[in-house]
Amino acid sequence: MRAFQVSDFHIAPELTDTDIPIPKEGEILVNISACGLNFADLLMAKGTYQDTPRTPFALGMEVCGTVAAHGKGVTHPAIGTRIAVFGGHGGLAEYGAFPAQHCRPIPDKMPAGVAAGFIAAYGTSHLALTHRANIQPGETLLVLGAAGGVGLTAVEIGKTLGARVIAVARGADKLAIARAAGADHLIDSDTDDIKAQVKALGGADVVYDPIGGDLFTAAFGARNRAARILVIGFASGDFPKIPANIALVKNISIIGFYWGGYLSLAPDILNHSLDALFDLYRAGRLKPHISHTLPLEQTSDALELLRTRRSTGKVVVTM
Repeated sequence: MRAFQVSDFHIAPELTDTDIPIPKEGEILVNISACGLNFADLLMAKGTYQDTPRTPFALGMEVCGTVAAHGKGVTHPAIGTRIAVFGGHGGLAEYGAFPAQHCRPIPDKMPAGVAAGFIAAYGTSHLALTHRANIQPGETLLVLGAAGGVGLTAVEIGKTLGARVIAVARGADKLAIARAAGADHLIDSDTDDIKAQVKALGGADVVYDPIGGDLFTAAFGARNRAARILVIGFASGDFPKIPANIALVKNISIIGFYWGGYLSLAPDILNHSLDALFDLYRAGRLKPHISHTLPLEQTSDALELLRTRRSTGKVVVTM
């Protein structure tokens, strides 16, 4: 089979021919149709992601495909079932072996490209906003990087939960996408004073931050008392310094959130969240946005779209 592999962290990943994996006990073999890319794939290619496996390995954290074979002890999902799975890596390949317990059948009418980029992005935003931040109807949600892979889902899910959403993104085109996802107010991070504008809108009760750096600092300055700040990631490459003294006197909660950790930390909570998300999709309340779909041969180009922030929503690679 073909796979887009990392052989050395000092060498660019490349498309190679390798053996089709044999599913181990508790695993299923998936004939992969599509793979959703994530910012973490860029980190993993350099060996700097927290869950980077040993080389060689194929990039690609989440996929959609068809069950092709069962490992020992596995009977479900049945062979031929269309599933989506967050495997952590191994998705940028024609076949992959993944834990059966993490594979979820998808709605019949959900396209492969949508399913491939659905679980991690929507799962991150839903579990973060509900389980960790406990956002309530009528509260104000400030979303940084609001046109990106996870940021856009935070806008959309925030609206389904009854929040007033302030979206921060770069440029009119990206802000228009956030508006289409349900954002009530738009702030251009390239030209606007984020802190001043958010405060003028009444401040933020919940901050959703996948960016870090200066945007975190601005958002922290615009939060309300007893606000909850969700630390989702650091796409800027800058880990912000948190003024703990202000967090103390203003009763601010700084909440670190890593969705993948819930696969082992609290799988029942994660699965309940995913069930709710698939129900929302079936009901037509979620409209996943894919800005680019490229074939496996152009995976390097697809990753470059993420690295240069030229994509919105999800980037998907098809096999």
